[in-house]
Amino acid sequence: MPKLKSRKAAAKRFRRSGSGKIMRRKAFKNHMLQHKNAERRSRLSKIAVVSEEDAPNVELMLPYL
Repeated sequence: MPKLKSRKAAAKRFRRSGSGKIMRRKAFKNHMLQHKNAERRSRLSKIAVVSEEDAPNVELMLPYL
C-alpha cells in the first residue's frame, strides 16, 4: 500500500491541538491594520478551532495529522 500525500497548502495552515482538535488561524490580520482597533487585532491573533462540519474535509487533506 503506498503512502498517502498531504495537501501541502493545508499542511501549512492547520495543526492538531493536544486534545486532538484541528486548529487554524483567523482571517483579516494581514493588512490595513491601522483601520482595525487594538481589541479586534488582538482577537484576530488568537488561534481558532476548525468547525465540526469542516474538520472531516481537513482530515482528508492531511491523512497523517
